[in-house]
Amino acid sequence: MIDVRRLAVLREVARQGSFNRAASAMRLTPSAVSQQISALERGLGVAVVRRSTRGVELTEAGRVLAEAGDAITAELANAEEEIARLATRRTERLTVATFTSGGQRLLPAALLRFTADHPDVELTVLENEPDDSLPLVRSGAADLALAYHFDGPPPIRPGDRSGLTWTPLLDDPMWIVLPAGHRLAGRETLSLAELAGERWVHGCLSIVGLMDHYSAMAGFEVQTACRGTDYVFAQSLVRAGVGVSMIPQVALTADQGGLATVPLAQPCPSRFIGIVTASRRPRPLAAALSKALHETVAGLPLPAA
Repeated sequence: MIDVRRLAVLREVARQGSFNRAASAMRLTPSAVSQQISALERGLGVAVVRRSTRGVELTEAGRVLAEAGDAITAELANAEEEIARLATRRTERLTVATFTSGGQRLLPAALLRFTADHPDVELTVLENEPDDSLPLVRSGAADLALAYHFDGPPPIRPGDRSGLTWTPLLDDPMWIVLPAGHRLAGRETLSLAELAGERWVHGCLSIVGLMDHYSAMAGFEVQTACRGTDYVFAQSLVRAGVGVSMIPQVALTADQGGLATVPLAQPCPSRFIGIVTASRRPRPLAAALSKALHETVAGLPLPAA
C-alpha cells in the first residue's frame, strides 16, 4: 500500500524541483524528505526521481504517482468539505474556472439556470485559460472548468491518468472580422488566401501559431498589426481600421456596428469548447452546472453575417 504522506512529499518535490525547497515548504529537513522518497522507491521497486546537479525531476513512474497524488489530495479535500458541511450545515459552494469569452457568452445564462434550481449555493468564478484551469480542477481548487482547444484531440482523452473528464460542449467555428467598409465585407464566405495582403489583429496568443500554420497552407505569411489577449479588444481595433481578425463565433461581440463578419471557408481552424470535471469523484453540483451549460448552448443563436 502506498503511503499517502510519501505521496504528498513527492508532489512537493515535483513542484519545487529540489529536496531542499520541498523540505522548506513542508517544514521538514532535507534528510527527512530524502528518506521519504527513498522509502517510497523501496516499496515500489522503481525510481520515482532523478537527482542531478541541476535539481530533481520525476521519472515516468514518478509522474504517474504525482498525478495520482493530485487526484487523491483533491478527493480528500472534497470529502473533508462534505463532512464539514454535513456536520455544520454549511453553505454548499461551487467554484468554476472559465476562459474569458466563454465566461462572457456562455456562463452567465447557464448560471441563471443553475441558481434557479440551487439558490443557496455560493458561487466562485475564476478567469483562467485552459492551461491554468485544468490543474485547478485536478487539485480540487475548482469543481468545473469551461475550456477549449483548437485543432487536434482534446487536452483530456479517455483512459488517461489525469483524473479529469472532458465533455464536448460545442464546436466554435472561426469567422473573419473586417471593417464595415472593407472590399470583402459583402462576401458569404472567405478563404484565407483571399486575405493574403491584410494586416492581422490577434485576440488570443494561442491562435498565433495556428494562424501561421493555416496561412502557410494558403501560401502567405501573416503580417501582424497587434498580438493581443482579448477578442473584444481585437474587434475594437478592426473597427478602427487597424487590420482584420480571425475570431471564434462565441467571441464575436453583440455590437457589430462598424464591423462585417464573414464565415471562413474550409480548410480553416476551429475552436472546440468543452467542460472539464474530476472523473474520480464527480460532484452533483458540477453535474448540474454542466447540464445548464448544455441547455444554454442548445438555445444559442448564431451571429448574423
